[in-house]
Amino acid sequence: MAEAKYYTKEGLQKLRDELDHLTRVERRKISEAIAEARDKGDLSENAEYDAAKDAQGLLELKISKLQDIIGNARIIDESKMDSSKVLILSNVKIKNLKNGATMRYILVPEKEADLRSGKLSVNSPIAKGLLGKSIGEKVEIAVPAGNIQFEIVEISR
Repeated sequence: MAEAKYYTKEGLQKLRDELDHLTRVERRKISEAIAEARDKGDLSENAEYDAAKDAQGLLELKISKLQDIIGNARIIDESKMDSSKVLILSNVKIKNLKNGATMRYILVPEKEADLRSGKLSVNSPIAKGLLGKSIGEKVEIAVPAGNIQFEIVEISR
């Protein structure tokens, strides 16, 4: 059995929407491309047919992987989480003690990370250093640029 991965409701819905699109739209497009290539004659020397069959194989593999991920996905129940500590789905405001800059991040599962929108993967060095800590705690986190000290200013859900 595959390992269970945790997702937010929105993250899991995004995966379901992608799977639906692949099975309803992309499968039909590839089937049409195969039929069109087949109508062109001799399949032994038909590069279009070979390319369409290869694309079909890759699509089916992607669909199969998504089905496995969705089948083993678990939704994170925020109501049972301690809001006094930094945990997954925490909205954390931290202050860089060296330059005084403050940043706000939401710690999310790895597949949902998007730094531009402030969603930081729980597997990132900064998130790993923050997990389990409380407001007011100072942490030193090793990042590629060196060690940086942060203070946790605020935690919310």
